[in-house]
Parts: sequence; C-alpha cells; structure tokens
Amino acid sequence: MPKKILRRWLPDPHKIVKSRAIRWMGPLIRDPNLFHINRSSISASFFIGLFCAFLPIPGQTVVAAVLALLFRTNLPVAMALIWVSNPLTFAPMFLFSYGTGAWLLGHEVTTFSIELSWDWAVTQGSAIWLPLLIGSLFCGLISGAIGYVVIHRLWRWKVIKNWEARNKAREKKSSEEN
Repeated sequence: MPKKILRRWLPDPHKIVKSRAIRWMGPLIRDPNLFHINRSSISASFFIGLFCAFLPIPGQTVVAAVLALLFRTNLPVAMALIWVSNPLTFAPMFLFSYGTGAWLLGHEVTTFSIELSWDWAVTQGSAIWLPLLIGSLFCGLISGAIGYVVIHRLWRWKVIKNWEARNKAREKKSSEEN
C-alpha cells in the first residue's frame, strides 16, 4: 500500500514538531493534516511541490511550505518535491519555461547564455522575465496537475488492487473451510 511506503521514507511527524528549527510555529505546525498520508493529501502535495519547483525564484521551499500550510496538505512531501528543481535540472527547466512563455506570449525567443551573477540578472532579466514567469507558471500548473492526477489514480488503483487481493483471500479461505 502507498501509505506504508511513504511512512518509511517520510520523517516522523513528532520529531518534526519538536524540532527547534520550527518550534516557533507553535500550533500551526501541529495540525495533523500536515503529516496525514492519504490519497487527497499526497496528491495535493504533489501538485504544490511540482508547481513550486518551476517557480524561478529563490526560496521555493518556503513557498511550498506556505501553500501546504494554507491548503493543509502533507508538508514533507510538498517540500521534498521542490528538489525536482536542483542544480542539475534548473537550467533545462527554466530554459524550457522561457521558451514556453515566449511561445504563449507570441514573443521571439532570444538566445542568451546564463551566468550566475547580479549583472547578468539585471541586464538579461529585464528582457526575459515576463516570458520566463509566464512559462514557469504555465509549466508549473501543467506539471502539478499531471502529478496530482497520476498520484491520485495510482493510489486508487493500488487500493482497488489490495481490495481485490483481500477478497480473493477471503473467498479462498471460505472455500477451504467448507
């Protein structure tokens, strides 16, 4: 069952709540829905995490945490999915988002090289920020929606498969008793 697998991977909620780093959040972090493992909570957390992974801003984890708190979904899953956007994937993700945004806005795609400097951000940022933002929001919404639907359906499929296995076991047991 998906619940058992996730319990193995996710940190213990009691340890998280007692952590000094987030103890200051008090009753807000003690909401049991933030650590609940069910189909709707995990699916919504996948949407939030994948959506935030495409945001072209620093602090994606904070945005995912705030959205998980607002929508009362599984906080660790939403925050973990931010790492889809990591040092190896952020450049292709944002180049694709920029191209998508330029296409959506009808702008011509300009060629540029990425430099991680403040000067580059100021000079190139003004030219590419709108297509990048629109493309990132669009790609984030699409990937989040796909993640939501896939997890929701896979979870449902697994639950039905488990029901069928239990029913077969019951039928087998009852036929052996007779």
